[in-house]
Amino acid sequence: MSKIILITGASRGFGKIWAKALLERGDKVAASARNMADLNDLVEAYGDAVLPLQLDVNDREAGFAAVHKVKDHFGRIDVLINNAGFGLFGAIEETTEQQARAQMETNFFGLLWITQAVVPIMREQKSGHIIQVSSFLGLVTLPVLGLYNASKYAVNGLSETLASEVKGFGIKVSLIEPNGFSTDWSGASAFQTDPIEAYAPIKKAFAESATPDSWGNPEATTPAVLALIDSENPPLHLLLGKIAYPGVKQAYAARLAEFEAWKDVSAAAHGH
Repeated sequence: MSKIILITGASRGFGKIWAKALLERGDKVAASARNMADLNDLVEAYGDAVLPLQLDVNDREAGFAAVHKVKDHFGRIDVLINNAGFGLFGAIEETTEQQARAQMETNFFGLLWITQAVVPIMREQKSGHIIQVSSFLGLVTLPVLGLYNASKYAVNGLSETLASEVKGFGIKVSLIEPNGFSTDWSGASAFQTDPIEAYAPIKKAFAESATPDSWGNPEATTPAVLALIDSENPPLHLLLGKIAYPGVKQAYAARLAEFEAWKDVSAAAHGH
């Protein structure tokens, strides 16, 4: 049974790769991009199986209209993959208000608007799977990515809550948490703050810590994403890449140890 899948940010990177894989196996895909021309290759290759959508996810009204267009066109929406987003590189002190708001606007609010538009449709269907493309940086942090980290922590908090709210309606929620991959995320799609010299050593150490082996091959994520979509009981969190699991495990072990060390102080603060 082919699925109807809506993918935001399908112009390049993960979105384009996963859209092609899903179309290749016979699913129908509504693919959104800011620039419709970026979807021409999908339409040429897969014809009516693709519904191209011009969409800036920051526009809540346009997001709702696009989602309803998908429902009207295909009759239902089985899976939403909220993939639109970008990376902002720079120290927190360097970040302008405009840069901070733009990061949250796309990575968090854009995802929220599309999620809000899709939930009533899936609730009526009594089925659906919302897949949020977060990051392992929604679970742990790295320096010089403060606003990006914050946006993905927000996505994780939102989506974990959503999962508990919509479970009774037959809607599943999953967070895809990739480590670094060789997509445009850190290249053409990235934004940089204006540097303050004091942070140069931290940025240098960060840059030097990433070996070529640190970056995963985006194409290699396809089997994992297809398995997630096809799972009867999908996980709430799916880490992607070989860096993510040891990094998250180490950070969580350190966090638990710190909680343990301060537990008496914590309990005494209760007051009775």
